[in-house]
Amino acid sequence: MGFSTEFNSVCKFKNEQELHDLLEYGKCKMVKTGFRVYPTGQKVIAYTPQNQAIAIVKITASIAEINFQGKEVTLVEMDLLRKLTEEEARVQTALAYEMFFGDKQ
Repeated sequence: MGFSTEFNSVCKFKNEQELHDLLEYGKCKMVKTGFRVYPTGQKVIAYTPQNQAIAIVKITASIAEINFQGKEVTLVEMDLLRKLTEEEARVQTALAYEMFFGDKQ
């Protein structure tokens, strides 16, 4: 059992509904598998499930726990600060592929 650290500039959604909630309501809770450490209080770039930069968010809470099914999960709560402009999204997406996601196929 251990914690894996997330990059301070990456918050990638795997679930379209969680992303929709963020964009619609300005807040959301994301559930990640395993114990992870998110930079609570920091601003990070949020990415869609398709690895596209979409917004700047502030991490407000990060709670690692074992759920009722006995699985290690991390709940991450965040607030939407603002959506990225098209140019910002394009640049951030290109940088993320180079730094985190690997080359585009």
